[in-house]
Amino acid sequence: MNWILKTIIIGVGATFAMDIWSFILSLFKIKSLDYSLLGRWVGYIPKGKFFHDKIFNSPSLKNELIIGWLSHYIIGISFAFLLVFVCSKDWLTNPTLQPAILIGLVTIVAPFFIMQPAFGLGIALSDIPNPATGRIKSLLAHTIFGIGLYLSATLLNKM
Repeated sequence: MNWILKTIIIGVGATFAMDIWSFILSLFKIKSLDYSLLGRWVGYIPKGKFFHDKIFNSPSLKNELIIGWLSHYIIGISFAFLLVFVCSKDWLTNPTLQPAILIGLVTIVAPFFIMQPAFGLGIALSDIPNPATGRIKSLLAHTIFGIGLYLSATLLNKM
């Protein structure tokens, strides 16, 4: 199988692992990112608005939930390519857990220092009432993403 297709499949699998984690959390009434907000943010970028006072207060956009889900998966696939870039294509046929988790943890830079400030929530959620809880949830989600990278690659190699 072509390494590009393999990387895309692994990125989708890892992102899906995050979604399973989010679903499990929802069973315990623990909220995670509402992808309509991601879609709203992405949808406003072509309109010249990158930073929001509070994304919740920005008017909703048509199809923002669809845009959010697509963006979520495109970002996950991009992070899978980052793993392959850092570890080489050899990782795809001989996946190991440590670099996958490390990439998962490194990807926390994106929400902490780009997305959350752009949402008007501050760096690493510093402008919300209980930032520590949000930070822990983000770190856990990105750790799950890293585990998902490894599990997806391992499963793909067994097929």
